Amino acid sequence: MKRAMIGLALAASMVFGGTAMGEEIKAGGGGAPVDGYLKPVKEAFEKSTGITLNLNFSSATLAFKQLIAGELDLSTAGLAYPDLVKTAKKEKIEVADPSAYVATEIGASKIYTVAHKDNPVATLTMDQLKGIFTGKIANWKEVGGNDAPILIVLSSINPATNAAFKKLAMGDAPFATDVLDAGRFEDVREKVAANPEAIAFGPVTMLDATLKTVKTPDVARPVIVVTKGAPSAKVQKLISFIKGEGQNYIKQ
Repeated sequence: MKRAMIGLALAASMVFGGTAMGEEIKAGGGGAPVDGYLKPVKEAFEKSTGITLNLNFSSATLAFKQLIAGELDLSTAGLAYPDLVKTAKKEKIEVADPSAYVATEIGASKIYTVAHKDNPVATLTMDQLKGIFTGKIANWKEVGGNDAPILIVLSSINPATNAAFKKLAMGDAPFATDVLDAGRFEDVREKVAANPEAIAFGPVTMLDATLKTVKTPDVARPVIVVTKGAPSAKVQKLISFIKGEGQNYIKQ
């Protein structure tokens, strides 16, 4: 009898306690939202709620594709939802019914322009930014720098940041074709730090002492959480945490 009671107690704990203990959120996205928003709040959110936050770093469009397939509870992006849908379609990701998804803004992310730390150029206008990244300005001397060709470093796996910068800083003009490909923003940082003629852009998480931050007009985009239908209760807890206590952990 005693063994039977112990067995029933264990079973009950698995049924009633397991749902809370084993609750998780599967989230995906690229550099700005994952590195800038979800990673910084992960530990505190899990401790506060008991919900495990599983992060899948990919890109805004790939995460959206995974959300559509039911593989994630939420996807994230560093651009407005209509622009995310457009960018996804360019990558042949079909969104049968865009209205079936709900985008919730959780903050904003500034896109910074960076150069090699020894580059004498301290400021760039929006027209100069557009000229450089479209390839029309090809030498640093054209913007007050050294007589040296400009090397554009461009992340190939952060389509949301690229699309936002292209829209906000370049008026949707195409990027130059002659660029140095990079992966995550850590890779962008390393390539700029290693090349005296390099220039790039990225979120605040990319900045450190190895680079020079070039002063420009503000280029900022929304950071969104996308869910299939309205956010579930657990996802809403995450959104509320990010907008509340999570602000203590997010670097802007």
